[in-house]
Amino acid sequence: MSSNIVRIMVVASLMVSVSFLSAGCSKKTVTSEGADAGADQAPTHETAVDVGEGMGSEESIDSTAMNTRQFEISEGRTNGPMLPVYFDFDKSNIRDDQQPRLEGNATFANNNSTINIIIEGNCDERGTNEYNMALGERRAQNAKKYLENLGVSSSRMNTVSYGEDKPLLYGHDEYSWTQNRRDDFIIR
Repeated sequence: MSSNIVRIMVVASLMVSVSFLSAGCSKKTVTSEGADAGADQAPTHETAVDVGEGMGSEESIDSTAMNTRQFEISEGRTNGPMLPVYFDFDKSNIRDDQQPRLEGNATFANNNSTINIIIEGNCDERGTNEYNMALGERRAQNAKKYLENLGVSSSRMNTVSYGEDKPLLYGHDEYSWTQNRRDDFIIR
């Protein structure tokens, strides 16, 4: 008798599942032709495809198009065409591989003398909040000094430290920490 109850329960749950699946999201019908190499006429099949109604407008993934838009976010929280500068763990010195980024930022700033720049120092989550605030400030100050040496007026630049308070990535792994140890360059 209990096996009959189990069968009834299984059948009932399957019927409910099928009714939910068949009443799901609205679908548009798309006709596709099957390509059969030996047939004179290919059969036509109708397939229901969810076309994602309600999605926003299509955007280009062309990276050159993104870089030509003035003052858009290009990487990190930095306004393009400037680029953020990344730091090693527990360091505030400008790495050799980051110097071309700062040189590009200086060229842009020198060619656009009406803009002001906020340099935001950021850290990963490791360390105390007080330590990270001080480290973020040292990072921002070092980037500012580097830009000053390349001819950008210090009166056009301000620094702020967010320490660990504004992470770009929230993971607890080396990749996330690497992305969070940076200076962002914000145009004002």
